[in-house]
Amino acid sequence: MEGLQRMLDSIDHIENNLDRDLSIAEIADIAYMSKFHFQRLFNMLTGYTVSEYIRNRRITVAAQELVNSNAKVIDVALKYGYESPESFAKAFRKIHGVSPSTAKKNSKSLKAYPRLSFQIQIKGDVEMDYKIMKKEGFTVVGKSIRTSIIDGENKREIPAFWKEANSNGFVEELSKNCGPRGILGICPDFYPQQENITYLIAAEKRMDQVPPGWVERVIRAANWAVFPVKGAMPDAMHKVWDRIFSEWFPSTGYEHDGGPELEVYKSKADPYQEDYYSEIWIPIKK
Repeated sequence: MEGLQRMLDSIDHIENNLDRDLSIAEIADIAYMSKFHFQRLFNMLTGYTVSEYIRNRRITVAAQELVNSNAKVIDVALKYGYESPESFAKAFRKIHGVSPSTAKKNSKSLKAYPRLSFQIQIKGDVEMDYKIMKKEGFTVVGKSIRTSIIDGENKREIPAFWKEANSNGFVEELSKNCGPRGILGICPDFYPQQENITYLIAAEKRMDQVPPGWVERVIRAANWAVFPVKGAMPDAMHKVWDRIFSEWFPSTGYEHDGGPELEVYKSKADPYQEDYYSEIWIPIKK
């Protein structure tokens, strides 16, 4: 629970400094976490990126100040980090649907993004199996898409990508050349501050020539936390991902090591069956 209290401390720091420059590194320091791990944990726990949360809170507080005081639009814009009234108005309209000047006259349509308050209980009533293993680096081949973690877009587009890959024969072709770990779902370059991810359906390279349209990536050596996933896709996978970040990381003292995350599909059975077995691999460090 100490880790979650540190997350609360980081939220306090954000809230107390919305009117000045905030770096994600300094916020992560408040939580005693690496920048990468803090961003990944924050996104998994809240559904927001750190930058997205800060933007939403600034626009919320700025709107309240604008309609409840005699402050000018330009003064509020500069106070909350916008370089010009135009950039402020663009961000304001995106959230509230109206211009700052219109909101000042009529505030009824304003939206509010409330301050986060973590109320997470590490239940411990259901055991969470895992093992730690070391694996040398290896090369994978497959196909990829680029998607966003904003508004859960990745949770819609990645299942659709799998559905297409299964229906058009790509997964079947990939399985002919896959290594002992089977078919892999990989986030090879997750950069939370960019709010976008690449997702790869791949397998360990077992071919000399990579077919046209396929990509090749190197997965570096790492210590991995390996979690079994039992149940139909994609719901079973999503539930274990949530438990890893809301229960396992806060209670173990491990941190994300910043490398690719793997979903491992060893079984050739129907992934939509209730007894389907798969795994999640996350690079970790103490």
